[in-house]
Amino acid sequence: MRTVVVLSGGPGPAAVAGLPPDAKIVAADGGAELARQLGVSVDLAVGDFDSISAETLAAIALVERHPAAKDATDLELALEAALRFSPERLLVVGSAGGRLDHLFGGLLLLAADAYSGVQVDAHFGTAMVHVVRGERALLGVPGELVSLFALNGPAEGVWTDGLVYPLRGEALEPGSSRGISNVFARRDARVTVGRGVLLAVRPGTGSALANT
Repeated sequence: MRTVVVLSGGPGPAAVAGLPPDAKIVAADGGAELARQLGVSVDLAVGDFDSISAETLAAIALVERHPAAKDATDLELALEAALRFSPERLLVVGSAGGRLDHLFGGLLLLAADAYSGVQVDAHFGTAMVHVVRGERALLGVPGELVSLFALNGPAEGVWTDGLVYPLRGEALEPGSSRGISNVFARRDARVTVGRGVLLAVRPGTGSALANT
């Protein structure tokens, strides 16, 4: 699957077990510092670059600079830029630390209609996140927590297989806690949505990115 990795900035560690081989790397501002830590080359850096050293910025061949006063976050701009590489999958990697509003906004971004044509996953700190449109297979560890949240309106016709607490054609409403704290019953699980969008959040210690 042709993957574009979007590296996001922020304080605190990003528990990365490995990145997909041959993936294009787009850095959202301070995400370029994360790229240096990981020892990977950045294909494109996007942002106002208020969270990056001059040394790091100088080492990047392709840079898209935006003003500090703008109508989108660096992460949103980087995601939009990532689509130019025609990915089949977008993988966001970053820290779970820093400002709560930035983290919350980043999670909402993942389920935006602009990315409905690609598979979207994220790794924030030790948490893993998957956008579910239609059907998604998830690989985890028996006993691992996974929570399901409806975004952009109700998620209808939700079915699960391989989770301890099954959903059988149910509706999940935004603002409801109905889907929180489910558990992998086996290594492979499946989530199906008849209509709408779900965010599957795995808050645990984090599995290898190869298992997403």
